[in-house]
Amino acid sequence: MGELFTFFGLISEGKDFLFLTHMVLSAVIALVLAKVAMSNLQLVPKGTQNLMEAYMNGVLEMGTDVMGRSHARKYVGLVATIGLFVGIANIIGIIPGFEAPSADLNMTLTLALSVFVYYNYLGIKTQGVIKYFKHFMGPVWWLAWLMFPVEIVSHFSRIISLSFRLFGNIKGDDMFLAVILMLVPWVMPLIPFALLTFGAFLQAFIFMMLTYVYIGGAVVVAEH
Repeated sequence: MGELFTFFGLISEGKDFLFLTHMVLSAVIALVLAKVAMSNLQLVPKGTQNLMEAYMNGVLEMGTDVMGRSHARKYVGLVATIGLFVGIANIIGIIPGFEAPSADLNMTLTLALSVFVYYNYLGIKTQGVIKYFKHFMGPVWWLAWLMFPVEIVSHFSRIISLSFRLFGNIKGDDMFLAVILMLVPWVMPLIPFALLTFGAFLQAFIFMMLTYVYIGGAVVVAEH
């Protein structure tokens, strides 16, 4: 949002520069939080360790509901990392002087493609190529000619679902915030700020949930 002041804009107002710096900032914040939480581990957690343990337990419980506890534990690190990064990327856009990198399609599409490639890789690795793609043909052989292309389109549409949902919601929040700041530039209304914060966490939660669902569909389907 070039019409609004950003701290990094003092260096350069280029769109790509602002996107990259805010994305790197989000990643650095996530790494610092993880480092601080693990720097002085205690049996009775306090401060950042307590916060991060609560977050990890919440992500694990989310995955347990989707694919069972044993499978969820395997992928909790990946999903929690994605959620932390996306959540921070969403939140910093609410702070005046910063932009949300998740409001740029380059970031959301990259994350969506990464999840897409990874869960298909896991499915092929776990079940084998033939068995994995056999599930695309449906429950009865005589419908395979119809079900296979439908499943292929369905899987590729997940890239759009993951990327555009996050991008569209955060971009809309950024536009709403821009209007608020133009109307009342010196005072941030508490109600809109609370709504934007809730929306930022909600979008991170949805991205994590869908990641678990897609991975679960690829690796657990053989057991049903």
